[in-house]
Amino acid sequence: MTIRRTNAGALAATTGDLGKIGAVNGRTRAERFGDFLTGWVDRLPAGSRRVMPRDLVGFAILGAFTLGIDLALLSLLRATTSLPLGAAISIAYLTAFGLNFVLNRTINFQSHAPVGKQAIKYAFVVLGDYLLTLGVTTVLSGLGLDFRIARLTASFCVAMFTYSASRWWVFREPRREPATAADSLREKA
Repeated sequence: MTIRRTNAGALAATTGDLGKIGAVNGRTRAERFGDFLTGWVDRLPAGSRRVMPRDLVGFAILGAFTLGIDLALLSLLRATTSLPLGAAISIAYLTAFGLNFVLNRTINFQSHAPVGKQAIKYAFVVLGDYLLTLGVTTVLSGLGLDFRIARLTASFCVAMFTYSASRWWVFREPRREPATAADSLREKA
């Protein structure tokens, strides 16, 4: 659904892509922000760009941001509630991963595919990451490591898996078959 101005100047909703509101030159605000975050990668030597593609850099920046949200919320919950560690980890983790999905979908991978299938795939990725994060954090904390350090350690354990799954499975653009001459003629008719 998109919003448009009617002849009378009122706002009216029409079908379309909400993400295109505020678009400049066909690029949404989120896409332009993603370009701002990772545009410097294009100025690196070619070899460096192969090792450090823009979407990996964007994923790392957004991941660091949402990890900060995760750790801040976890610390807040531990300081202000009597929730067990596992419950506090779960609330903070799921909140941060929900935010991470939205940010990576719109800003980093700039996906315009239907959100439903992506959300289901991402839920499977989050479940695997969650179980690993909960296990590593709980075990390391049980061994005497501060829960914040334990959680940070767990985040490094799952980061590359999450990036790989996001890039090549969750947000992968569907393959488009090359157009044939017959397809072009049918579209003109």
